[in-house]
Amino acid sequence: MFATATRNFVEEVDYGGVLIPVSSLNDTVDVLTLVVKRKRFWFWQKSKYRPTDFHFNDILAGDTPIEPDTKETDFIKYKGIYGDNIQGAMDVNFVHSNVSLEGKDSSKLQSSFGSLKKEEVNVQKLLKDSKSRVLDMSHCLIQQTKEKHRLVFGIVKERIVTTMPCSVIEEVQQGGQCGGGLSLCGPKSPKVSLKENGSLSIDSNVTMEIPINTTIAYSLIELEIKQDGCYELCLMSDTTGGFEVDSGVLAHDSENSCLRQDLEQLNDHFQVLSSLPAATRSSLLQQFTNIMQDRAAVSALQDMLDQMSLEKSPALADVTTTVSQKQNIQAILELVELSGQVESAQTGRSTSVLTAIHLISSALDEMTNGCLDVLGMCCSHTVLQTMELLVQSISGNGKCPLSSARLTALTGDIYENAEHLFASSNVSLKRDGDTVRAEINQGPGNLPLVLCIAVRGLASLAPCV
Repeated sequence: MFATATRNFVEEVDYGGVLIPVSSLNDTVDVLTLVVKRKRFWFWQKSKYRPTDFHFNDILAGDTPIEPDTKETDFIKYKGIYGDNIQGAMDVNFVHSNVSLEGKDSSKLQSSFGSLKKEEVNVQKLLKDSKSRVLDMSHCLIQQTKEKHRLVFGIVKERIVTTMPCSVIEEVQQGGQCGGGLSLCGPKSPKVSLKENGSLSIDSNVTMEIPINTTIAYSLIELEIKQDGCYELCLMSDTTGGFEVDSGVLAHDSENSCLRQDLEQLNDHFQVLSSLPAATRSSLLQQFTNIMQDRAAVSALQDMLDQMSLEKSPALADVTTTVSQKQNIQAILELVELSGQVESAQTGRSTSVLTAIHLISSALDEMTNGCLDVLGMCCSHTVLQTMELLVQSISGNGKCPLSSARLTALTGDIYENAEHLFASSNVSLKRDGDTVRAEINQGPGNLPLVLCIAVRGLASLAPCV
C-alpha cells in the first residue's frame, strides 16, 4: 500500500529520472545512508534498492567523520487518487438449466502527502571531503556485500521528505452473485425445479498515517570501490559503481545490444510458452490478464517468481492484495510448478517454464500503470497476434502492410489503444499509405524492449486460430 503510493508518486513527478521510491515505512533513509543496489536477473530490469542500517561514515577508515553540507528547499504539494472499477456478468442457458454470474471489483488508493521538501547534499563539498579517504574493507557490511554478485553500494545524496502528518487510504470493494436454475422432466416423472442464489461481498477500508519527516523517495551516488579501499563517486547518471575484481576491472553492466539481437536471445523462452498444452496456455493468459488490472498484484507476482528463481519457497500469505488476486497468483505458481521443463521445438534445448513466465512477469513489472491498463485490454488472441506483428516490425524494417491478414484487427479503438501503448513505450506508430510504420524514439530506460517482451510473451500464450 505504502510502496504503491510512493511508486505512483515517483512515476508522476520523475518518470525515467533518478528518484527511487521508498518501499517500506520501516526503512530509515537519511542523507549519506548506505543503500545496497541489486542488479536484476534480466539486464533490462530496473535495479532493486535496499537501505541499510549504516551511514557512510560507518564504513570509512579513520576517526574523522564526513559532515555533509545539506540544503533544504520546498518541493511540491502532492495528492494522488488512483482507482479501478471492474464489472462483468455472464448468463449461460442450456435446455434444462441456466446459470448467471455477476461480479464487481473496485479499488481506490488515495495518497495525501501534503507539502514536501527536498534535502540535498552539497556534492562539491562531499568530493572535497572524500579526497584521500579510504573505506574500511574489513567492515562486515562490505565483506558480506562484496561476496555476492550484482551488488553495488550507493549513498543517499537527495531525499524527498514529508513536512506534516499525512495519510494513505485504500478502499477495496468486491462483490459477486450467482444464480442458477435446473429443471428435470420426463414422460413418467413430474417436473422438478431447483433454484439457488448466492452472493459474496468483501469491503475493506485501510488508512495509514504517515508521520512528519518521512522519506518517500531518494536518489543515490554509487561508489566504485577498489581492492585497497580507495573509492570514487559516480557523479554521472549513466555511470555505475561496483567492486573491483581480481583482474583489476570494475564490475559494470554490459552495454545493451540492439533490440533485434536482444529478442533473438529470448526466442527459446517464447518457444517454450507456445509449446505448452493449449489449456495451460489459455489459463496462464487469463490469470495474467486478471493480474494486470492491479499494479500491486503484478509486483507481488514478480516477488513470488523472484523467490522461486532463487529456489526459495514463496510466502503467498505475506502478499498484501485482494483475495481474488491472490488466487490468480496462486494459479500461476501452481501451473509453473506443474509444467517444469519444456523442450524448444527449434533448438531442442530444455528451458524452464519458470524462467519463461518470470520473463513475462518482469516485463509487466517494468511497465507504467498506463501501459498495463492498455495492454490488459488487448489480451484477446486476435489483438495479441496483431500486436506481435507490430513488435516484429519494430525489430525489423519498421513497416507492416495493412493488407496482412494478421492486421485485420487493427481498426478503430484497437488502433488507438495500440498507438497509445506503443507511444507510452517510446515507440511511434504512423500510418503511411497502406502500411503502418513503427519508429523508436529516444527515451530513458528500455521501454521498447520491455514492450516487445511483454507482447511476445503474452502472444505466445494466446490460442492459435
